[in-house]
Amino acid sequence: MEYNLELDNAVNEIRKQKAKTVCIQLADGLKPEAKKIADFIEEKTDANVMIYLGSCFGACDTPKIDADLLMQFGHNEFPWARQVLK
Repeated sequence: MEYNLELDNAVNEIRKQKAKTVCIQLADGLKPEAKKIADFIEEKTDANVMIYLGSCFGACDTPKIDADLLMQFGHNEFPWARQVLK
């Protein structure tokens, strides 16, 4: 199954926020794609990407990390819930 992770939108948001350290948090089914996602973001921005490998039980399950920007990727689209958490 293929997902549209909207990586171009992620890159635009990272640039807009001028984030230097970005943490990506993925649903378990997307974790095999973590390196590809991180490489894409690092290639297109000046950000250093950290991959959060802990469990993720949904959008309200945010890790306590030291990053400029946390980006969550999941399997379902929630257009009303697009938020930037700082």
